Amino acid sequence: MGVTGTTSGGDGGAQAAPAAADPGPPAPDPSAPGGRRLVARAAVLVLVLVLLAAGWVAFRAWQAAAALQDARALLGEVTFDASSVGSVTEGLPRLRAATGRAAAASSDPVWHAAEALPWAGDQLEAVRVVSTSLHDVVTDAMPAATDLRALVDGGLRLPDGRFDVDALRDAAAQVEAAATTASRASTDVAALDPDVLVRPLAGPVRQVQDALARIDASLGPAGDVAGVLPGMLGADGPRTYLVLALNTAELRAAGGIVGTVVVVRADDGAVSVVDRRSTMDLRGLREPLPLTSEELATWDVRMGRWIQNSTLTPEFPRTAELVAARWSQSVGGTVDGVVATDPVAVAGLVGATGAVADPAGGVLDADGLVDALLRDSYQRYTDPAVADAYFGEVAERLVAAVGAGAGDSQELLLAGRRAVDERRVRVWSAHPEEQQRLGATVVGGAFTSTDLYADQPGLFLDDTTEAKLGAYLATSVTFRDATCTGPAPSVDVVLGLDFRPPLDVETFGAYVTGDPRPDVPLGTLLTTVSMWSARGAPPLVATRDGKPATGLVTSVSGRTVQQIGSRLAPGQTQELVVTVPLHDGAVTLWSTPTLTSPGAATFTCDGVLHPPG
Repeated sequence: MGVTGTTSGGDGGAQAAPAAADPGPPAPDPSAPGGRRLVARAAVLVLVLVLLAAGWVAFRAWQAAAALQDARALLGEVTFDASSVGSVTEGLPRLRAATGRAAAASSDPVWHAAEALPWAGDQLEAVRVVSTSLHDVVTDAMPAATDLRALVDGGLRLPDGRFDVDALRDAAAQVEAAATTASRASTDVAALDPDVLVRPLAGPVRQVQDALARIDASLGPAGDVAGVLPGMLGADGPRTYLVLALNTAELRAAGGIVGTVVVVRADDGAVSVVDRRSTMDLRGLREPLPLTSEELATWDVRMGRWIQNSTLTPEFPRTAELVAARWSQSVGGTVDGVVATDPVAVAGLVGATGAVADPAGGVLDADGLVDALLRDSYQRYTDPAVADAYFGEVAERLVAAVGAGAGDSQELLLAGRRAVDERRVRVWSAHPEEQQRLGATVVGGAFTSTDLYADQPGLFLDDTTEAKLGAYLATSVTFRDATCTGPAPSVDVVLGLDFRPPLDVETFGAYVTGDPRPDVPLGTLLTTVSMWSARGAPPLVATRDGKPATGLVTSVSGRTVQQIGSRLAPGQTQELVVTVPLHDGAVTLWSTPTLTSPGAATFTCDGVLHPPG
């Protein structure tokens, strides 16, 4: 019988071949007409998808750009500070709508995918980062301005005149959260490099970087100060503060000698005056307070012996420590903080509270306050003790008026903001957490003890006539001859001094003119100008009326200090020129706040005034 199959068996048996797998339909041959058509169709499909994606991204980019243009225009009208709370509130809905459109347009998956493209991706990323950062600030940060406006307009005080510390605490939490959002947004946008962007985009990005930096610079310090206000106003228990009334008629680096110390108590939002001492009550110590070797080399024992001279240093926390130590030693009791202010700041507050009663009769308004305190009183009262008592009585009455709730809250806030910006108000807290926050703001006056101001030089004035002729000194601080490029960019700071006392100044008495000296005619004004370098920098180079000027060189907290003498007869002027280095095309100079000039000046090569650091 024939065999039609195979079997496994012995050595002679044949192996069965495996069944062949089904290869399926044959792959198209690209060279065949049908294969070419399939490849072409796939290519067309890909091209269509790319074009659709590109068109979608382009459309969304147009939407985002239009919305950003609207936001940029609105943002230019808004600044987060006391003077523009109203404009923030009024412009917020339109601004939020514009930034919302821009953020939505630049946040879809197609846009994110397109950011991976070379060059074009940089442009798209910049639009997205700017759009979302702006929207975060407008949505999460700026609404705090609305609450602040409501608080300032009527919620700051309770019916009994106390500060509403609970409302302040709630507002502080919102401002602190807003500050965190603004800081993050500013950091994200600052990381963008406008130099890699197309020109129509680079300019707006730079503008938004500047705008967010300004908002961050306003909200950051506001959050720090707002966070400490409830506690400092006695929300967690009574506080005692020493308020120093500085006398600008006798200049010191921080503004003037300590003329009067007003003791203020804050308890659950209630602020009241409980004591007052003049420098006649706090006479020079036989054994000065301990000073560092650098302080002794720069000012000898004066800063530790007389409370008037505690303001020789531009570092306000050090001034406050010395005053608090002196108070504890001579008077006793707990000191929770120290506040210093000058007559110009006081006049601004009087403009907000309304006129205060003049101890000599009548009233004192903002326009007449400085003359009454620094000029008229010393001619009216020839006894220094009586003149100092008058100065102290006016200071006490103003503090009492503010504590009692006098004046418009908005106007008080504006006056306070101006005084802080001009470095005419300084605040120190004995409570470490509060002081850490205050020291990070200009109101803390921490010129040497914080890294924030390490690159900022200083130019300070100290009266050496030991009199009150500074009431007739006009000062100015200007800039000229800037070198903004090259290996050593710098600018010249010009300090102008103009001394114009009354013609009969020699008859005013020793308390005004100083004690007679063989080589110094009565009525002559003697001043020491101290030039403080940036930290770690060499001495600053100066000229006085066009001639090189040098003096005692010391070092304080890593800064080189050079002291130059100035001598002015009645009617004379003088010009000191100091060359200071520029950092990133700018410099902020700290100076002595006088009757005619503030305590800081900023120069930028681009001509844009940035917020003080």
